[in-house]
Amino acid sequence: LVWRGPMLHKAIQQLFTDVAWSALDYLIVDLPPGTGDAQLSMAQSVPLTGSIIVTGPQAVAVSNALRGAEAFQQLQSPILGVIENMSGEIFGSGGGESAAKTLGVEFLGRVELDPAVRIGGDGGQPIVIAAPESAAAQSFRQLARIVAARISLMTMVSDPELRIL
Repeated sequence: LVWRGPMLHKAIQQLFTDVAWSALDYLIVDLPPGTGDAQLSMAQSVPLTGSIIVTGPQAVAVSNALRGAEAFQQLQSPILGVIENMSGEIFGSGGGESAAKTLGVEFLGRVELDPAVRIGGDGGQPIVIAAPESAAAQSFRQLARIVAARISLMTMVSDPELRIL
C-alpha cells in the first residue's frame, strides 16, 4: 500500500485528532527523508515546535536531508539542529556537521552505527533499555537532553510573561 496525497494527509490528521494521547512533554515523529507528502501533511495538520534534520554521513544522504530541511524552512518550521545517524567506519562521518553548517544551525550530535540498536528495536527494546551503558544509548540520551534544552529555551523566549525568580 502506497500512501500519498489525501490518504496520507487523512492518516496524519487522525493520528493527532483521534488518538487519545496521555499527557506528553514531547511527541517526536520520524518521517521519511526528502520533501514528500508526509512533511507537508505534518506541517499543515499540527503546529510544529520545530524540525530536527537527521542525515547519514554520506553525500547523497546530506543532499536529501538538505532538501527536506528546505521544505520545512518554506513551511516556516524552525530547524532545531542536525543529527548524524549511522556514523562510523562503514559510512564515514562529517555529513551532519556539513549539513548543519550549510543550514546555519547547530550540529546536535551523532549516533554511531551499532547493530545492537537494530537488534533491540527488532525485539521491542530500545537500546537505552537493552544496553543502557552502550555508546549508542549514551548518544541517544545526550541528544534527548540537548533537544529538550533547545525546546525549553524556545518556549522561554516565546513566552514574554514567563518570569524566572
